[in-house]
Amino acid sequence: MSDPSADELVTQAESAIHGVGVFARTRIDGGAFIGNYTGRPTAVDGTHVLWIEDDDGSFTGVDGDGVLAKLNHSSSPNVEFDGPALFALRSIEKGEELVFHYGEEWDGVP
Repeated sequence: MSDPSADELVTQAESAIHGVGVFARTRIDGGAFIGNYTGRPTAVDGTHVLWIEDDDGSFTGVDGDGVLAKLNHSSSPNVEFDGPALFALRSIEKGEELVFHYGEEWDGVP
């Protein structure tokens, strides 16, 4: 089920990066909470699975089903996750695509 707070701030649209992306509906201030990554727990990797590190160092997968499931990668991210919560790293302008760094295996990918 989608996160109502995320639905108010962002929307999905065609992306110049890849397929469909997530874009700001309005200006988002740096440090602002954008929403939670929603979906069902999974142990299997997939296209829209976000891996969240647990307190004990293990990882839990969330197979995304909300608007944030279409976030694309960038080595220059403007958002980051703290668990399932997504925050703006800097001010994001209306219409700007939200992007995060997918992880170490994506180092060197623009």
